[in-house]
Amino acid sequence: MELYSLTIHEAQVKLRHGEISSVDLTESVLARINQVEAQVGAYISVQPDLALQMAAFADERRATGEDRPLLGIPLAIKDAIITQGVQSTAGSKILEGFIPPFDATAIDKLRQAGAVFVGKTNCDEFAMGSSTEYSAYHPTRNPRNLARVPGGSSGGSAAAVAASEALGSLGTDTGGSVRLPASFCGVVGLKPTYGRVSRYGLIAFGSSLDQMGPITKDVEDAAILLNCIAGHDPLDSTSLQAPVPNYVDEMKRGDDLKGVRVGIPKEYFTEGMEPDVEQSIRTAIEQIARLGAEIVEVSLPNTQYGIPAYYLIATAEASANLARYDGVRFGLRQDGGDMWNTFRQTREAGFGPEVKRRIMLGTYALSAGYYDAYYLQAQKVRTLLRRDFEAAFEQVEVMVSAVAPMVAFEINAKVDDPLQMYLTDVLTVSLNLAGVCGISVPCGQAGGMPVGLQIIGPALGESAILRVAYAYEQATGWHYLTATL
Repeated sequence: MELYSLTIHEAQVKLRHGEISSVDLTESVLARINQVEAQVGAYISVQPDLALQMAAFADERRATGEDRPLLGIPLAIKDAIITQGVQSTAGSKILEGFIPPFDATAIDKLRQAGAVFVGKTNCDEFAMGSSTEYSAYHPTRNPRNLARVPGGSSGGSAAAVAASEALGSLGTDTGGSVRLPASFCGVVGLKPTYGRVSRYGLIAFGSSLDQMGPITKDVEDAAILLNCIAGHDPLDSTSLQAPVPNYVDEMKRGDDLKGVRVGIPKEYFTEGMEPDVEQSIRTAIEQIARLGAEIVEVSLPNTQYGIPAYYLIATAEASANLARYDGVRFGLRQDGGDMWNTFRQTREAGFGPEVKRRIMLGTYALSAGYYDAYYLQAQKVRTLLRRDFEAAFEQVEVMVSAVAPMVAFEINAKVDDPLQMYLTDVLTVSLNLAGVCGISVPCGQAGGMPVGLQIIGPALGESAILRVAYAYEQATGWHYLTATL
């Protein structure tokens, strides 16, 4: 077995027993990147020298008897997450050449845990997209089928893991951007509860929706990474002051799902769902029932309003957040002769068409005369959606559905049709609006492409979704199917 194909927990065992070194492991991952990256395009930038320095330091730390959860493990980081001393662009030309002087809190926690950083992964510009075709640098391709998209916006992070170009990665999820690419690429992606992981150092898209989360080869690895990055952060005013359990221990509590009530939201079997996707999900539900869970039909009656509410709230917040890119403080600068022309020309040259589209939508929704009719109304709908989830979780511990009504589509199939691209997120955005947690685990194939099962938990319900995901994964083995590059 090539070292790059190991999971995080498998590599941990070998490192602790002295069977391999972190330098060996990191060199294997870098060699894999050299082998397949030209085909996949998972990274915006790779830092081999930095990675090998971090790996050598990890080996030195281990030689002194130190042992940390990620000591010597090579990871990839979405380029929307600030990394000290390494260019961080959020997939946009307007931040090309921006070298942050500090780490995001999650990155600092990974450093403390001993992780090795191999590179910054590609993403839709400012995390605005569902296919990683809106990156200002290049599209990323799905390692399962290079003619198809990997999902977005964390498509580079998911593709890197699926192609074994990293043992795990960090992504961000504003409306499904961890879960969708995990589903499309056949890996595991976890969106934590809003506030469970600090947003400090995350390049903002929609501040009330954004959340960082792990993308990994299996559920245990997701629990390991979540253990490392979760927790209160005084630098983030929305960070939750709640103790962090040992998610790995919680995940393995019990060998079956006896006594667990699992809800099936009837609205999530949407019109237009691909028949093979629906069949994979219904087969997965039957397997969960065989593991002892009680299956209960529940209703989330306001689901149909999730997409319009999301695309008003998210674009309004994007309009405010992206006003800071003016050519003065950091990133691209186009000199226009005076202040206003400099602003205008910098933003015209630096932002791509999808970002401009969302800024205009958001600015319109916030403008005088339209705020009450659009933005305020969307916030009221958001409250109704949150209440739907609260009512459902009074009946069940978790809910399950598809991640998306389709499998990964072909590159360029939807890039010129924004509405169809937005509808890709129809089953994921409501979780962000409600602030609850969810995980995507592989559950089958449709047309030869992976299908993801979405397991949804209440706020701070990560232990519950990880337990169900782990039990299902161990009973089925879909996570063993890997890319054939």
